[in-house]
Amino acid sequence: MAKTRQHGSARWGWALTGSGHFFTECLSLIRLLPAVDLFVSRAAAEVVRMYKQEFELPGSARLFRDTTASAAPVGRFYHGDYHTLVLAPATSNTVAKCVYGISDNLATNVFAQAGKCRVPVIVFACDTAPELETRAPAGMVKVYPRRIDLENTERLKGFEAVTIVESLEALQEAVLQRRREIGENG
Repeated sequence: MAKTRQHGSARWGWALTGSGHFFTECLSLIRLLPAVDLFVSRAAAEVVRMYKQEFELPGSARLFRDTTASAAPVGRFYHGDYHTLVLAPATSNTVAKCVYGISDNLATNVFAQAGKCRVPVIVFACDTAPELETRAPAGMVKVYPRRIDLENTERLKGFEAVTIVESLEALQEAVLQRRREIGENG
């Protein structure tokens, strides 16, 4: 059984995947959180370079990169270090792995461990409608998610303690709602 801390000493966990879908906006939202650990998958590290982004994080933030085969930082979930995990933006690949229990990178591993430790998760899935506009490094583009991508997003909605959001506004609201639930000013 995982040790539990009071919410006041626990932190936000935020996992970035290899999606550019509202990537810069997610970084801006991360910067507003008082105590956050950022889990950066290898694919997310590539996106950071493609979008020419910097990790300008608050002084209390900690950064974990996907550099170990066993995703060693996930052990922090068993010690009650986190009250919430945000997985945003989440690629269709990440969503599919989460749905089918595959935890082979840092982002999918923290998702699995959050579930095992009963830590609430907010997922901003990228593929939520048959037609979307998203930002690529060169500008906005239209994408047409496959049926399997949409089905996997729907399946993830049925997971216990997982909230799926389908827009940046819904992500902002879900984070704000969670801040209220844990008694955090924001």
